Amino acid sequence: MLDEWENARFTAELAPQAALLRVLKVTGNVTRAAQELGIPQPTASRRLAAIGDRLGAPVTIADGRGIRLTRAGALLADAAERALGVLEGGVRQAREEIDPERGHVVLGFLHLLGRSLVPRLLRDFRERHPHTRFSLVQGSRQDMLDRLGAGEIDLALIAPPPADEAFDSVVLSQQELFVAVPAGHRLAGRDQVRVGDLEHEVFVQLEHGYGLRQITDELCAAAGFRPAIAFEGQESDTVRGLVAAGLGVALLPKFEPGAPAGVIEVPLRPKVTRAIGLAWTAGHAPPAAVAAFRDFVRDRAQL
Repeated sequence: MLDEWENARFTAELAPQAALLRVLKVTGNVTRAAQELGIPQPTASRRLAAIGDRLGAPVTIADGRGIRLTRAGALLADAAERALGVLEGGVRQAREEIDPERGHVVLGFLHLLGRSLVPRLLRDFRERHPHTRFSLVQGSRQDMLDRLGAGEIDLALIAPPPADEAFDSVVLSQQELFVAVPAGHRLAGRDQVRVGDLEHEVFVQLEHGYGLRQITDELCAAAGFRPAIAFEGQESDTVRGLVAAGLGVALLPKFEPGAPAGVIEVPLRPKVTRAIGLAWTAGHAPPAAVAAFRDFVRDRAQL
């Protein structure tokens, strides 16, 4: 029990110095850390010495012209970083509770959705909430889910929405997929193509982790073959460019406003679509601005 009380007292004394430890971990320099926090350098040095005295071991050691954290100091700095992250989230929620119209939303989305869907949603939302600030993060479907689970983003526009119970989601629309082939390809003049017709084709694919890659692999497997892949990319525009260059075929959504030069889009039969949805962490009460944007998008999906 005495150890618990001692730890509690030390924690209470350490809490005001948490920001110093976090900044020092990054800068490795007391003077720069003090400047970042707006305090005199001697004050920062005294606080670090006091932490070491209270802990019973120094938290910094000399390292050339600067300093570095000791093992014990690094452990405290890591804990301080996590604690301050939680506190900053609480501060954000408290401020948005007071003035939700000036909140901040971190929105993740697939590259392909940045062409029209994301700008349209942001434009329409900001007509009602002009002071809400957005940070936009792009990446693969798996990257968006990883960041969502880690709390790095608030919401994610992805395809398809996750089935994982760790997330909640709403489907916004169904997007038809086409076979993109080079102009002059043997399938370019077809009115429709079956997935089985592509068995002996060379594919240009998105990398693993992208929803389109998963869909393509599953469709080919259902048709009884494994696609031969010549190139893998991270953006659908790159994939289309490779198709236009005659380097393979790909399954992609229709390019708006029309297929680029050198690419012919042939409908699949039976028709294939993918669901586009908005996802967020389940069981988590978001800040007011995030909840407002989520509800706005969810209401649009029900129209």
